[in-house]
Amino acid sequence: MGVVAKSSVVRVPKAGELVAASLRRRIITGELNAGDPLPNEAALMEQFGVSRPTLREAFRILESESIITVLRGAHGGARVLAPDSSGAARYTGLLLQYQGVPLVDVYRARASLEVTAVGTLADGTHDAELGTFAALLEAGADLMEDPEAFARHDVDVHQALIDLAGNQTLSVLSGMLVHIIDAHNDLFIASKGDDLEHPAAERAHRSYLRLLALMRDGDPIAAQQFWRKHLDAIERVMLSDPETTLVEVLS
Repeated sequence: MGVVAKSSVVRVPKAGELVAASLRRRIITGELNAGDPLPNEAALMEQFGVSRPTLREAFRILESESIITVLRGAHGGARVLAPDSSGAARYTGLLLQYQGVPLVDVYRARASLEVTAVGTLADGTHDAELGTFAALLEAGADLMEDPEAFARHDVDVHQALIDLAGNQTLSVLSGMLVHIIDAHNDLFIASKGDDLEHPAAERAHRSYLRLLALMRDGDPIAAQQFWRKHLDAIERVMLSDPETTLVEVLS
């Protein structure tokens, strides 16, 4: 007796999804640039052969992806937005919350990315990038007496390590993690209030400078070991309760 193959249902995309896919492709390929208006509704309806409700469904899809904005009114219409990591970061945060991921998991993922980036930057072939990093550290030297400003600078320092290493995929992944850690920074600062001490910022700044020196020495192993210890110390300070979940941070 032969085995009957199990049939599978093939889902046919709706017309609105197909229109959205076509417009999305024009945006990500640069045919339509950030700030450009989309053609008016009448022109798009004729071009795609769809009704106004179908076209507006396509607009809703693209708005939910944050790659267009639709302004209502007499002078309204759809305009292209530059894709950024904020939408992906929000969705990633929701997914991790749903899965009950502890915040410590995010800190350790960031640490893995940064330690890898430090090894790349310390390989002796990134003098220009290290010069950019040095300029960033210099700009932050005057922020140590302002906890909120220094916290934003700290986020920039961590993201810069990934960006300067030159892997764009890792930069996007890091940006999603930074979105979560930045939210935790805000909560941490609010909870501490006047108890935050300037020496903490000074110690962080000294660590940045030490890392820069190790990377400029061309010693990847020493630079990575130092930065791993620094990130472990940050984790201990920021996460007094290792069971803290993302629901508590992002809700």
